[in-house]
Amino acid sequence: MIAIDNILVSDEVIEEQFVCDLGKCKGGCCEEGDAGAPLTNDETDMLNEVYETVMPYLSQEGIREIEKSGRYHYHKSFGWVTPTIQGKLCAYGVKDDNGIINCGIEKAYLEGKIKWKKPLSCHLYPIKTKKTGEHEIVNYEPRETLCRPACSLGRKLKVPVYVFLKEALTRKYGEVFYKALEQIAKEYYNSKNKKEVPF
Repeated sequence: MIAIDNILVSDEVIEEQFVCDLGKCKGGCCEEGDAGAPLTNDETDMLNEVYETVMPYLSQEGIREIEKSGRYHYHKSFGWVTPTIQGKLCAYGVKDDNGIINCGIEKAYLEGKIKWKKPLSCHLYPIKTKKTGEHEIVNYEPRETLCRPACSLGRKLKVPVYVFLKEALTRKYGEVFYKALEQIAKEYYNSKNKKEVPF
């Protein structure tokens, strides 16, 4: 584990490589799982603030589910989460003509309608975080089958997990944290003579 202040980062975050391959996985992480996307307490407030703006980007099925279940609900194992359609697709996810799932929240963000990109848990994936006592644990947890194309593409392009997730990691932990992680990664790759890995 890599310790940066009270944050413990799995070695795999700098050792493994990953780049989402949406053409192959179809955004399946938005519909595979035991619950919807985990939300922080602040994000439930954000969701309330942006919902009316995001609604036109959602499917009719998603809107009906949100109207029935609420914009978010509390799960005993995961805390606050987004609702899902029939226990699968996140209610904020929309499938395009190619079967690829896009996030309605992110679509509104990309069009400049809101300033919140999407839940941090989604932005950070395949990294998952959890608090244990005084520490926060940062683990790399890709799905074995679903994320296989992303792992292959990451190795092909030689993009470490932490590089692929630079924006998300910086968003959650700040630039000072990311620069510290980046320096540790550079030392690791230099020691392994893996200078071909981009930084």
